[in-house]
Amino acid sequence: MGRSFEEDPLTLAIAPPPDETAEERQIREAAEAEAKRISDEIDEQLRKEREAERKKKRPVKLLLLGQSESGKTATLKNFQLTYARREWSEERAAWRAVIFLNLVRNVNVILDHLNAEMSDLPYNPDDSQDDLHRPRPPRALPRLKFTEQHRLLVKKLGPLTSVQKDLEQRLGTATAEINSTTVTIAAPFDVTPTNRRALQEFSINSSNGWKSALGKFRMRSQRPENEPGLTRKIQETEEDIVEIIASCRDEIKSLWDDSIVREMLNRRKVRVEDSPGFFINDAERIANRDYQPTDDDVIRARLRTIGVQEYRFVFDHGRTMGQEWRLYDVGGTRSSRAAWYPYFDDVDAIIFLAPISPFDEKLAEDRRVNRLEDTYLLWRSVCACKLLARTQIILFLNKCDLLQAKLQRGVRIRDSVPSFGDRKNDLPTATRYFQTHFKEIARQYSTVPRPFYVHLTSVIDSQSTAVTLGAVEESILREHLRRADLM
Repeated sequence: MGRSFEEDPLTLAIAPPPDETAEERQIREAAEAEAKRISDEIDEQLRKEREAERKKKRPVKLLLLGQSESGKTATLKNFQLTYARREWSEERAAWRAVIFLNLVRNVNVILDHLNAEMSDLPYNPDDSQDDLHRPRPPRALPRLKFTEQHRLLVKKLGPLTSVQKDLEQRLGTATAEINSTTVTIAAPFDVTPTNRRALQEFSINSSNGWKSALGKFRMRSQRPENEPGLTRKIQETEEDIVEIIASCRDEIKSLWDDSIVREMLNRRKVRVEDSPGFFINDAERIANRDYQPTDDDVIRARLRTIGVQEYRFVFDHGRTMGQEWRLYDVGGTRSSRAAWYPYFDDVDAIIFLAPISPFDEKLAEDRRVNRLEDTYLLWRSVCACKLLARTQIILFLNKCDLLQAKLQRGVRIRDSVPSFGDRKNDLPTATRYFQTHFKEIARQYSTVPRPFYVHLTSVIDSQSTAVTLGAVEESILREHLRRADLM
């Protein structure tokens, strides 16, 4: 048998006491009113939070793609320099150790070749660093006339070998978190790693790459007060490193200015000055106890990262001020490309870095492969990827400054790129040729017709790159808003 309305448990629970006095009723009603007011406030706060969450700007996601040493990280740093100045300024000083490492590595590369040459071991430019000291057939050119001064330079610069190892250990220790980049996917990004030896170049492998390395390196000297001895020891060691580098300043300059050393490098086709992170020309300024990095120094600094790293910037000015951007910097070696595919989903745009200066160079990880041909194949794979059919792709034909310098030295494109033919061997002709070739690949292999966005860049030039990024920002934002159904 059902209960009557008067017997409903809820009704009975909230009903006033039968013997309630007028005063008690007044107190009860006031308490109920206050409870309702609090409840309404909570409901309103929840409503506002839901509304704010709904209106919250979705982050702009930008993926940087390209082979190793194509300029991806330099492009990312340019974004930070241009649009996140406060964060950039906070991190700039931490790059001092990386720039010291770059300078020392420049010198040690030259010393390795010099030692090998003085030991009468000819050089094949296709050799790895490990091959420098292997016996070779008799040389074709007469021996260079080294003097006692060269041997003295080698001896005085010898301590830089231990400085390099110390800096690598410090930066490497700061990146203890290691993520595997092995992802099983379908071709064309499922690349079998080469069996050649690992690259000699120092690299960082961590969840957020060089930011993790620099952040932890910067914190080494900010230990708690209960570790004053350790703090003092770290600071003294760092001062020792700076002292050694500064004491070698004159010898570094002498080594680089020496005509016999330059001839030796020319014979071995070693262009240290064309490599990322080249600072020997700035040794007089950098090899100093009071050196502090400039913006341009940080842009040029080289610290190779492995895997895929995410960087989050909130732009502090520009058209998208207050907007969060998430930039993904990926390792560009062949064995790293399998990790790209998962990041193709839900990305607003891709900047593809295509260096056009190394048309006559080989991949560091596989000396059988021409770097320009590898870039062509990579560009074709990206254009043909169905997951990216509706994604905006912006092409940076990068390293135009190095291309111009190479052409001015008399290097002929047609010797390495037969299809270039008898065209004029100058920068405007070369860039038009490469641009046309990339455009044709995009037209032929894109799964659906897409606009062709291209910029001629030298991303180590922060001023010109800032102008390019302004145009890129506007283009990406327009596409971002369209994808968000706000246009």
